Amino acid sequence: MNLFSPLDKVKGIGAKTGEQFTLAGINTVGDLIEFLPRGYEDFSHITTIVDIKPGKATIKARCEKIATRPVRRGLRITTATLADSTGKLQAVWFNQPYRETQLKSGEEFYFSGEFEFNYNRYQLTNPSAEMVKDMPVQTDRILPVYRSIKGLKTTLVRKILAELRPLITMLPETLPAEIIKSEKLMSRSDAILSMHFPENMVDVDKARERLGFEELFQLLLASQLNRQENSKLTGWTIPFEQPIVANFVSKLPFSLTGAQRRAAWEIIQDMERQTPMNRLLQGDVGSGKTVVAGLVACQVAHFGFQTAIMAPTEILASQHAETLSKLLQPLGITVGLLTGSVKGMARKTLYEQIATGSVQVVVGTHALIQETVKFYKLGFVVIDEQHRFGVKQRQLLLDKSEHMPHMLAMTATPIPRSLALTVYGELDISILNELPSGRKPISTKIWSPNSRAQLYAQVDAEITAGRQAYIICSLIEDNPENDIKSVQAEYVKLQNSIFKHRRIGLLHGKLKPAEKDEVMQRFSRGELDILVSTTVVEVGVDVPKATVIVIENADRFGLSQLHQLRGRVGRSVYQSYCYLINSTSAKPSQRLREIEKSNDGFYLAEVDLKLRGPGEIYGRAQHGALNLQIATLADTKLIARAQKQAKIFASGGFDMLQYKQLDTQVEYYQRLTTLN
Repeated sequence: MNLFSPLDKVKGIGAKTGEQFTLAGINTVGDLIEFLPRGYEDFSHITTIVDIKPGKATIKARCEKIATRPVRRGLRITTATLADSTGKLQAVWFNQPYRETQLKSGEEFYFSGEFEFNYNRYQLTNPSAEMVKDMPVQTDRILPVYRSIKGLKTTLVRKILAELRPLITMLPETLPAEIIKSEKLMSRSDAILSMHFPENMVDVDKARERLGFEELFQLLLASQLNRQENSKLTGWTIPFEQPIVANFVSKLPFSLTGAQRRAAWEIIQDMERQTPMNRLLQGDVGSGKTVVAGLVACQVAHFGFQTAIMAPTEILASQHAETLSKLLQPLGITVGLLTGSVKGMARKTLYEQIATGSVQVVVGTHALIQETVKFYKLGFVVIDEQHRFGVKQRQLLLDKSEHMPHMLAMTATPIPRSLALTVYGELDISILNELPSGRKPISTKIWSPNSRAQLYAQVDAEITAGRQAYIICSLIEDNPENDIKSVQAEYVKLQNSIFKHRRIGLLHGKLKPAEKDEVMQRFSRGELDILVSTTVVEVGVDVPKATVIVIENADRFGLSQLHQLRGRVGRSVYQSYCYLINSTSAKPSQRLREIEKSNDGFYLAEVDLKLRGPGEIYGRAQHGALNLQIATLADTKLIARAQKQAKIFASGGFDMLQYKQLDTQVEYYQRLTTLN
């Protein structure tokens, strides 16, 4: 038997059991060995009922009485009386009706959970339950708990892994001996053995350190190798021409911030080199990324090269084109807009202008990557909100030049330092952390749902003063099982009661692209007073008169998402307001308090990473593709150690073929994260 053997070769796996593993995506022996526990139950310290104290507790008891009752739609409570030789206590489970069947056997169980004061009495809340006779004798009663994918039971996973224990002890090493020694890491086989068969929590921590280091090392090594690949490419050399840049800056109706000047200078310096630029420009909402791109495009055009700017939606592309036209056309630089809405003769003419070079800056959506689009001399590519595009889409745009063009990715989502080192490690990073002068900080306040009348009065006063408002909800249709405000129900309610004297629009993801654009354009033109929307309101959409945003059920959103939504207002000199409505009248969470007190997107992104993980910032789909079971991208110390070793490995001439598994994973990450 080896890691590639199908699971049905393992003792104890029949057709039915095999099917359960297959449904959970576990097909081979290697898949199961790599299926690591999500946590542990520590049954090593048993307390008698008479001695139990508030806090985490484990008892050994029988269930004397148990019943389940529905409390409200979607919630069922199971209560039980547990007894040992010293006394009795109550236990309660929420939405776990199967506990009734499990505990009616009269067998003795270990129960582990939080002993706390609830519903006017002390009780054990949501305890785990392990049958005493099933507890392995040889362990120290620390049991792994596995993810219940498609109903896969932890007890079954433990039982089958016990059969594979001899194979785990012989697992090959995946890291060079020098790194293991230098970082004082466990061997891979010992680490996986300790994860599945822990003797104590100290060993589990050491195993997590080893396996987390390996995951980060793979990711960082992929970045290092991509950097090396990029440094071998030859691009266009575009020299710095000071009078051109000075002329552009002198014509601006405002002063550049210090951060804009620094970022532009970093980009211009990159372009003077033969190696193509690979840079990320990250700036908080409203920090002026488009102006920086315009300044660079001005210099690029002076030397006979074209700039292509790709945005994820038509409205963002139109907005960029409008901004850049105002900045560049007075300087004799032509700007073209290519989206799905440009059709017929206008589209054909634009294709010709791009091919002959008479359009020097082309702004567009995915339409830019179609085969029919031929550039005259593409030297600079800007990808806005680059995480919204796949690697292939970015690649298709870069391929439209005979030499690798200089590439600038832009994002309005502030990226925490640890994420910048790992996921974006192959990119040089420029940061815009200053707002243009004249912009006032957005005033943010948490509201109880009971205070809506006063809140709506404030919103109405802003509209009376000639301003506009957003109201954000998180679902599209009303769901009676869910108290989250539905955008359609809210739209109807506001239109027929509180704001019936106002012009209200509705925006959500189920509308066709053309319908979405039409609603957004009407709001932009000031034809609507209020826009009731889901979170599809685009990052970067600029409506200067929108000064109020109300976010329903704000406690259900991540901080980064709330900060992005807040950035829809405050786009002008008017004072703007962000009102966060809690789901309940309970005291607001510490998380919401953070966004109430801070307008700093970089600070909030760091807090969000710690509280909710990278999916909130990097995107759920992309985060899932990272395959990180153990490592956390908030662990800056482990990231620094892995980065140091990745640099040594990448420059030290190690033979990747010696480490087959490492090679496979690094190659996967190179394809996943590359922007080349």
